[in-house]
Amino acid sequence: MRLNTLKPACGSKTKATRVGRGIGSGLGKTSGKGHKGQHARAGGYHKVGFEGGQMPLQRRLPKRGFRSALLALSAEVRLGELNKVKGDVIDLAALKKAQIVAATVTHAKVFLSGKLNRAVTLKGVLATKGAASAIVQAGGKVED
Repeated sequence: MRLNTLKPACGSKTKATRVGRGIGSGLGKTSGKGHKGQHARAGGYHKVGFEGGQMPLQRRLPKRGFRSALLALSAEVRLGELNKVKGDVIDLAALKKAQIVAATVTHAKVFLSGKLNRAVTLKGVLATKGAASAIVQAGGKVED
């Protein structure tokens, strides 16, 4: 390979189309802009979604739905998953270490699903009424 023989790949560089240069070019007279109207004029433009004054589609359709930003920061933990956590005290850091919740989570809540086989202390993690009573029945406790 030599620097003086380098060329762009075949077909990567296309020649600029010259518009308005006669009927034989295929883009003569109106230069592919059609007849009259805002698009044919110099400097003529309108906003994205503009429909010529007609009520635009995005305004005709109803607004619906909402996606909470807190969903990415909170997590739900099944009661049965607490068996995977090593140690007697279960907090958010322990849940992250056991890879039960994502590393980005800032708060978690335990709900009643599955069975807890050992006594654990839930610290700094929320729990539903059913999950809290199941933890107490297993010999553990729930702290705020």
